[in-house]
Amino acid sequence: MRPIESRIDPGSSAFATNRDAYQALVETLRAREQEGIHGGPGRARSIERHHSRGKIMVRDRIDCVIDEGTPFLELSSLAGFEQYDGVPPGAGIVTGVGLVHDVPYMFIANDATVKGGSLLPMSIKKHVRAQEIAEHNGLGTIYLVDSGGAFLPLQDEIFPDKDHFGGSFYRQARMSAMGLPQLSVVLGGCTAGGAYVPALSDEVIMVDGIGRIYLGGPPIVKAALGEIVEPDDLGGAVLHTRTSGVSDYIASTEREAYGRLRELCLATNQRRMSDAPGWLDCAKPEPPAFDPAELYGIVSADDRIPFDAREIIARVVDGSNFSAFKPEWGESIVCGYARIWGHLVGVIANNGIIFSDSALKATHFIELCEQRRVPLLFLQNTSGYMVGRDSEAAGIAKHGAKMVAAVANATVPKYTVHIGGSYGAGNYGMCGRGFNPRFLFAWPNSRIATMSAETAQTVLVDIRLAGMKGAETTEEQVEALRREVADQYETHSDPYYATSRLWDDGLIDPVHTRDALGLCLSLAARQDEPSRGPGLVYRM
Repeated sequence: MRPIESRIDPGSSAFATNRDAYQALVETLRAREQEGIHGGPGRARSIERHHSRGKIMVRDRIDCVIDEGTPFLELSSLAGFEQYDGVPPGAGIVTGVGLVHDVPYMFIANDATVKGGSLLPMSIKKHVRAQEIAEHNGLGTIYLVDSGGAFLPLQDEIFPDKDHFGGSFYRQARMSAMGLPQLSVVLGGCTAGGAYVPALSDEVIMVDGIGRIYLGGPPIVKAALGEIVEPDDLGGAVLHTRTSGVSDYIASTEREAYGRLRELCLATNQRRMSDAPGWLDCAKPEPPAFDPAELYGIVSADDRIPFDAREIIARVVDGSNFSAFKPEWGESIVCGYARIWGHLVGVIANNGIIFSDSALKATHFIELCEQRRVPLLFLQNTSGYMVGRDSEAAGIAKHGAKMVAAVANATVPKYTVHIGGSYGAGNYGMCGRGFNPRFLFAWPNSRIATMSAETAQTVLVDIRLAGMKGAETTEEQVEALRREVADQYETHSDPYYATSRLWDDGLIDPVHTRDALGLCLSLAARQDEPSRGPGLVYRM
């Protein structure tokens, strides 16, 4: 591999303008993440009530379980942002990957200070996505359960469909059958459907005095049977550990429960990070030759001004070394090999719109990585595939389809980062959410939509005006229509709109991209090599 030669001048005025604009984006991201963790003034009472019951805050609970001094990769921390009448981001649930005795586990933990831990539609989607990541990466799952159950006013968005709450039970049962441990600590209510989270677990710990499991709580029992019963008598830790057998262990305090949980993890017979079989090509890692903080000054403050993907790669990969594939052909896509924290990856990055030659180049490179069993990293920043008479005559639809098919059929681990625009079918060809990357992260400058707001103005306004033939329209009406379309697309393509709906696995500071990807690649390295698919169809 050769060192990338950077053409960036950190002392230039353009760099300073970009840096200042991006630092403002990062400050906004950090502020919103902190709001999700601590909440606003209205949440203080819920936190106080939580502490008065002798309970620990949800992220502190996770810290009690994971190995001291090790990182926790939190996912989708801004899920539900600006939805549900201003419920704090996170949708009342914390998910992420942490190490217990050097074994990675997926954590799914309820935050009872958000609507009492009630499950909103985004809570369920986040829960199911965490299980999907766990299954793809061969991770056991630890459930820290403290939930009031489904948020009943929105039950039609939670209960009946394929990826609603029933889908989480389906995945939990299947992962258990696959030998991926499912462990629960019950720290609060587990009512109705929520009772099946511990009931479907391989082993269950209940904390006396605060942990309860019942299909129907005291109000339901009173309404259905006329019985008046205390919560602990109906479903407390003593009942379920010593009488019903629903729980396997009882703990007198939360901290005792976490000690027992760590003890259980010792006997799960899972592959540790240090025991990785090494099917992925790995070398001694080295930091990039260029400062990752320079990423702030590289990404253009004006998203209409392009930036060179090679400059991004140079600040993410080991030693800033890169072996380019077909560097003099199809230049609107950059392809090549690099290492991230020692792991060999095939990088596919956009340098703008995707032309026919770029699509063919990417297809060829994806096939090589599949053949050689090299994971794929997609860095998305594109307005999509090229349109126009010449492009159509050159077969852009078929060439784009070849690239899409290659991505769909690749069986090696795939990872995607939205570093800029992700528009149209370019999102698909560059391994968007619909193409099942193992992880998908986004930067706070990113945008995702069928087309940009500017293009949408032209297209949709022309369509609407064509439908109004015969009706008189003033310039003011046309301009109002343009503003309406632009505002809608600006809102719906905003990165916070996207992450709120789990179109990604979290917004991340660009400086943290290398570390996040390094952890993700390490998870793949500890697994057995994935089986090959039927073979890719399209060759050049």
